[in-house]
Amino acid sequence: MKVLKFGGTSVGSADRILQTIECVRATPDCGAVVVSALSGVTDELMRLGALASAGDSGFSLILSELQNRHFKAIEQLIAPATRGRTLAWVKSTLNELEEAVHGVFVLRECSPKTSDYILSFGERLSAFIIAAACVDKGFPAEYVDAREMILTDDHFGNAEFYPEASAERICARIKASQGLPIVTGFIAATLDGRTTTLGRGGSDLTVSIIGAALAVEEIEIWTDVDGIMTADPRLVPTAFPIDHLTYEEAMELSHFGAKIIYPPTIQPALKKGIPIRIKNTMNPSFPGSVIGGSQKTERLVTGISSISQVAFLRVQGLGMQGVAGTSKRVFTALADHAISVILITQASSEHTICFSVMPDKAEEARKAIDQEFEHEIARQLLEPVVVEKDLSILSVVGEQMRHMPGLGGRVFTALGANGINVVAIAQGSSELNISVVISAQDRKKALNAVHDALFLSDLRTAHIFLVGDGLIGTTLLKQLAESRESLTSRYHLNLQVTGITNTRFMALSEAGISALKATEAAEKEPASIDEFVNIMLGFNLPHSIFVDCTASEALPQRYGKILDANISVVTPNKRALTGSLKGYSDLKTVERRRNVHFLYETCVGAGLPIIGTLNDLVKSGDEIFSVEAVLSGTLSYLFNNYRAGVSFAETVKRAQELGYTEPDPRDDLSGRDVGRKLLILAREIGYQLEENEVSVEDLVPAPAAAAKTVPEFYERLQEQENIFSAKLSEANESGGKLVYLASVSKGRAEAKLSIIGADHPFYGLSGSDNIVAFTTKRYSTRPLVVKGPGAGPEVTAAGVLADIIRVVQ
Repeated sequence: MKVLKFGGTSVGSADRILQTIECVRATPDCGAVVVSALSGVTDELMRLGALASAGDSGFSLILSELQNRHFKAIEQLIAPATRGRTLAWVKSTLNELEEAVHGVFVLRECSPKTSDYILSFGERLSAFIIAAACVDKGFPAEYVDAREMILTDDHFGNAEFYPEASAERICARIKASQGLPIVTGFIAATLDGRTTTLGRGGSDLTVSIIGAALAVEEIEIWTDVDGIMTADPRLVPTAFPIDHLTYEEAMELSHFGAKIIYPPTIQPALKKGIPIRIKNTMNPSFPGSVIGGSQKTERLVTGISSISQVAFLRVQGLGMQGVAGTSKRVFTALADHAISVILITQASSEHTICFSVMPDKAEEARKAIDQEFEHEIARQLLEPVVVEKDLSILSVVGEQMRHMPGLGGRVFTALGANGINVVAIAQGSSELNISVVISAQDRKKALNAVHDALFLSDLRTAHIFLVGDGLIGTTLLKQLAESRESLTSRYHLNLQVTGITNTRFMALSEAGISALKATEAAEKEPASIDEFVNIMLGFNLPHSIFVDCTASEALPQRYGKILDANISVVTPNKRALTGSLKGYSDLKTVERRRNVHFLYETCVGAGLPIIGTLNDLVKSGDEIFSVEAVLSGTLSYLFNNYRAGVSFAETVKRAQELGYTEPDPRDDLSGRDVGRKLLILAREIGYQLEENEVSVEDLVPAPAAAAKTVPEFYERLQEQENIFSAKLSEANESGGKLVYLASVSKGRAEAKLSIIGADHPFYGLSGSDNIVAFTTKRYSTRPLVVKGPGAGPEVTAAGVLADIIRVVQ
């Protein structure tokens, strides 16, 4: 035999009730059905009592709405010929409710006893209507008021049931039923017949009490999800149903916020060894989650739950050390005020005792302890109790955790990597539960980070916020789309674009967006980089990466704020790296302090691993003697193709036609871009240089520099051909080659047009390639050389993508 319980969402409307009836019909061994009030009705009844006790006549409107809702359900569920009796019963019952509420209105008081009586009407109405609907649909059913069977003490609002006395009545009443018993959940009665309730969620407890009394094979609790999830799916999109968990695991999860089952429900079933199955009314074929039973699992972690808001109290002082009975006095004071403690932690030095309570009890708890220790506080042996609010508790639960060394490390690594500060830690000796107290604003981020680390360790998700959809940005988006499948299958990475913005529009979504969607959102979301950054920070998502694909001077000023929020920054934008030395140093300091990534490999050689190679040399303890480089694809092309018989001006013009130069070639010939790249390399080595300390030769003769237009520039450059031809002749006569050479050595950085011999590693450079040679203590006789394309949207975007992957890994 099984007993079934259907919650408010399962009986929230006529359609849902019909689904419930079909679920019952499909369970031939069903011995009883427990139902909650129609969805939202209990809240309305509570509001009804509150208004009446406050003298607000608006309660009459709620009564009218309740009548209309239940009458409408009857009309939709029961045929006209047979609905008269049900309508009459419901009307009579609602009259009783009206009389009770009117009494509250007159007395201006709603005692706990009266409140329980008012709240009982929700289940009484729904159970009677559902029983009548069952009969109307062709199978026998009988309305059963749980107050006839379940006996409790008189702790109104959260009554304790009497197991033996209740079991005897349950067995007798269920046996006497003339059809399938449709039982009111949530409510019970004292020994002298006064109505009580079993606490919010008490319908779960009702079915467990009945199941235990009848010694059933299984208890089924039907709701609107596929079972108990690994985490709250509203906060963790990747959460999935747990197929099986132990009673202890279920109690831990429910204690720390899992709303799928009312915590006291487990005890009656546990005592009789009866499994509890959680199922979905909207997906009845899904097997759901089973609590208890003989099935075992090898899963290390069962689930993660959290409490959204707690208060954290700290009792501290030197006067606690070595003083016996301090803890007893603290918790006795709390017990005397009926304050429940959620979590406790104490320093081994006995200098502090910390614990969590619900926020609405924080002030009462503080006063109770301060009063208990008023003499010690007056003598400054103890400090007044410190209360911290806006905190959450995250709890990782699993019986197999005790057998897995390092699991706690994975939890704290996930939190630390995402900048989540842990206020307190609690773990029992059984290692069934690891609980941490964190800031409430980090709750969602922490849940996702820990869930990914424990349940989706094979798949790492990163949230990308892209600024700039120009050539590099759009190429990056294309590469992300093309590589998505291979990144997922081969490297277990999920790179999700969560935000895009440019100078015109922005689009952001925690669920992820596409470039097409961002374009469609242009009119709805006008661009604002400050708003974009603030929304990104507000999302507070784990593994977030800010990608700046612009050349903006203003945007890098926000990097510090972004890094300080534990969001990594990836960029090909050189502005932040070539500004003031202090600004550069400050960003590196924040990067180290917050343990995030600030990656800019593409700032020097596009897709070439120049900065990464240099950093690896420095980190491994090598000594950098010098760095020589050709760092401009444009200048590389020019001097690889400038030869006798073709003027330098003609060579530059050809380079512009091929797309190698900026619209105004003077930007390339000035050497400023090479100087910035060289400054980055110098700073990465450790030289404390400002930009004006880098010596850069400007290749634009003064007359050409003064030209007002590009055509005029070419005319004047042609007039200065003798300058360049003389240098070319000098190089040819010596058997050498012209290169625009950048170098760093002994704290000095310079870039100038140079002649190199045939024995130089750059002599064979061709096309528009870049090249860098590192001469170090380890590479002293033959330098370490990195060579390849140093410009272009494809290689630059690929370098940015490589940096993004480096952040995630």
